[in-house]
Amino acid sequence: MRTALVVVDVQLDFCEGGALAVAGGAEVAAAISRHLDGTDYDQVIATRDYHVDPGAHFSAAPDFVRSWPVHCVAGTAGAAFHPELEVGPVREVFSKGQYSDGYSGFEGVDRTGRGPAAWLGAHGVTDVAVVGIATDHCVRATALDAAKAGFTTTVLLDLTAGVSAATVESALTDLRAAGVATTGSPIVR
Repeated sequence: MRTALVVVDVQLDFCEGGALAVAGGAEVAAAISRHLDGTDYDQVIATRDYHVDPGAHFSAAPDFVRSWPVHCVAGTAGAAFHPELEVGPVREVFSKGQYSDGYSGFEGVDRTGRGPAAWLGAHGVTDVAVVGIATDHCVRATALDAAKAGFTTTVLLDLTAGVSAATVESALTDLRAAGVATTGSPIVR
């Protein structure tokens, strides 16, 4: 068994002060760094929203379900990882949503065009632990796709921040129905 930590979208625009801030985002960034300092994973990867032209995903009148204010535009400060996130252990970064919604980190590609499933498989990973922002959107989608790709998947909820209690509860129902294990409780304010 080889385990990877998948760090989902711990970016400035998703943390306090960002264009699409999730309460507790900065706290999650710091908590993930502390977790990495005390845990030994075989691999650590990160995903990031890195939008170029995601179409209807961006809206001047967002519904906050499928459309959102402009955020995490490729090459902008908001797309950068939060400074509280220790990126030293990260072996590869997968950019997603360049021309789409890009909810799942498994839609992303590394600098060579390879996706996380292929990259993790090439490194012998069998199990993944998923953490990051937001529990009810990109963490949910990433964990579901990890399980679909055949990885034994666990979401470490103590290392996630969610948008709302109702959407987090719905996400947890979806994750459990798909056989994704969960531990702890997400930050939801």
